[in-house]
Amino acid sequence: MPWKWGVYLAVGLLCVGWLFDTPAGLLGKADAVGYAVCHRIEVRSFHIGDRPLPLCARCTGMFLGAVLGLVFQTLVGPRRMGLPPWKLWIPLSFFVLAFAVDGINSFLHLIPMSGLPLLYEPNNTLRLFTGTAMGLVIAAALLPVFNQTIWAGWDARPAIGDFRSLGVLLASAVLMDSLILTENPLVLYPLAVISAAGVLILLTLIYTMLWVMLVRLENQILSLRDLSFPLLIGFGVALAQIAVSDVARYGLTGTWDGFQKLLGL
Repeated sequence: MPWKWGVYLAVGLLCVGWLFDTPAGLLGKADAVGYAVCHRIEVRSFHIGDRPLPLCARCTGMFLGAVLGLVFQTLVGPRRMGLPPWKLWIPLSFFVLAFAVDGINSFLHLIPMSGLPLLYEPNNTLRLFTGTAMGLVIAAALLPVFNQTIWAGWDARPAIGDFRSLGVLLASAVLMDSLILTENPLVLYPLAVISAAGVLILLTLIYTMLWVMLVRLENQILSLRDLSFPLLIGFGVALAQIAVSDVARYGLTGTWDGFQKLLGL
């Protein structure tokens, strides 16, 4: 169809324009992705030498956790659509609560508010672990819904179906975060790129689902080849959102750095 070639052209031009107008290098492109969704305050980020990662500690954990959760579920069962059983939502709900409490406490530390004392001194280790736990929850909810929406043939079982599978996933997350805490550049560099890619991956999955529902193709896709064009649409919209956010933020701040200068940090 001619309009499909128009989509290919539009997404291609968007990619070229974004690549040329963002900072140079692989980490520079990762910075531009993180710039669209994260405050990128340096004191709240891990560093490769003197260089902060593309995402703050909390967002690094959240998007790496989401990628880890997506990969784990895909390996266990590529098209499983079952959500975790209710008993697993007890620890998963605790992860959400911990993320919220630590986030609010950190915000109050950043912008002190009269009459609202800190619960504890915030730190990047807690930000990393609570962010990672939240990313696992996002993946546990998003991928089954994606599979329910997309595939004509799917498996009704959950990929995270018992405490054993959840335990394996949590152990993998703890190992990943422990490696990050070493701040070894050989570890941080690839994980920094993966965390930024996680932003694109999550947005692409969400917009792909929305496109499939918009054109009424729910549960009609049989193969990855059939899914390629909806994924391209999703990726294009995701990149467009990031590009618009980059332009708006750069117009506001005039820099690719984090918000520390605006906040006087």
